[in-house]
Amino acid sequence: MRRVVHPPAEQINLAEVLSALGDPIRLEIVKVLSDGREHVQPDFVVPVGQSTLSYHMKTLRDAGIVFSRPEGTRCFVSLRAELEQKFPGLLAAVLRSTRPSAAERA
Repeated sequence: MRRVVHPPAEQINLAEVLSALGDPIRLEIVKVLSDGREHVQPDFVVPVGQSTLSYHMKTLRDAGIVFSRPEGTRCFVSLRAELEQKFPGLLAAVLRSTRPSAAERA
């Protein structure tokens, strides 16, 4: 598995974070991760293929929102703790303002 690069905490900026959160697929990924646990690809039920999901994960990682931990052939993803430290309450506020997902409405 290739090396995963995360931006240093001091390089995380609000504009990039909000831009990354502006996509419904990425918001759905963040909703899943908001339980505070690590997740693997099958945990994300989104209407996109593997390569598109990888693109969205990279966008979230590059913005400093998620942390990816490769282990063997799997990659575990979680929310990055530094984001909450740098922008307290931001993710919670963004998630509260979004409409419920189809699974939550059912």
